[in-house]
Amino acid sequence: MSESEDLESLPGVGPATAEKLREAGYLNLESVAVATPQEVVAVTGLGDTIAAKIIQAARKSLDLGFKSAEEVLKDRQNTKKIATGSKNIDNILGGGIETSAMIEFFGEFRTGKTQLCHMCTVTAQLPEEEGGIEAKAVYIDSEGTFRPERIISMAQRVGKDPQEIMKGIYVARAFNTDHQIALADKAAKMAKEKNIRLLVIDSLTSHFRAEYVGRESLASRQQMLNKHLHQLLRFAEINNAAVIVANQVMARPDAFFGDPTIAVGGHVMAHAATTRVYLRKGKGELRVARIFDSPCLPESETTFKIAEGGIIDP
Repeated sequence: MSESEDLESLPGVGPATAEKLREAGYLNLESVAVATPQEVVAVTGLGDTIAAKIIQAARKSLDLGFKSAEEVLKDRQNTKKIATGSKNIDNILGGGIETSAMIEFFGEFRTGKTQLCHMCTVTAQLPEEEGGIEAKAVYIDSEGTFRPERIISMAQRVGKDPQEIMKGIYVARAFNTDHQIALADKAAKMAKEKNIRLLVIDSLTSHFRAEYVGRESLASRQQMLNKHLHQLLRFAEINNAAVIVANQVMARPDAFFGDPTIAVGGHVMAHAATTRVYLRKGKGELRVARIFDSPCLPESETTFKIAEGGIIDP
């Protein structure tokens, strides 16, 4: 059964409605099942009741109910790991960056966030035995920091043809929050056709900070950010993909002891990211990566360096 026929098996979905859903990135039953009625209404123009029935039918056909813990464990065996270029970082991450999840790298400037983002778009394309998942990547650049020259150096370091590696990375410059969210939607539409299983956003909150200024805008900013984060989590789940977001930091003015640095995004960001990694400068050229929060990884830290060929161990 084709994707269009798959969608048309749902009650209330004819060829025209199926086409609208596909154009909006709802390519299969899974993507419809995790949508909200409001999203389906906005895309199709159908009423709330019909939209809710379509979603319920998709969920029923996929049996999206309770599973035993044993079944969940079996499902998790399908997740893959992407190497970062540093065995030290891979080790504290339990083998690398996990698919079906979102990882946040946050820290001050020059702590390695962008370099890690670049490196993973290269390693994701490697065979599994070399630390990759044999998939392509989308890189949403909100700060104008993507450099193909770095990709060339990193590809040479792992012994791959730089031209072939660059063909497997789709880059877009995001100019504001709406554009950034639209690009993430476009990445979802491209995922199956282009075998995209890594989505990188560098940085996640740059435009949000610039456009939502002042305390009176905080609630609106957090609502928009929350919606965007759930969009990214949906991408990860549906495509068994990894989502990497680089995040900016700010200093807490009320912190008199310890490290005053905190990630932008507050509780919304803290609850959305599956794993959070804090990056900071160490002695000399060393950088430090610390597991800040994770559902299954212990708090630990390690060191790495940024070299011509990318992320390496000291």
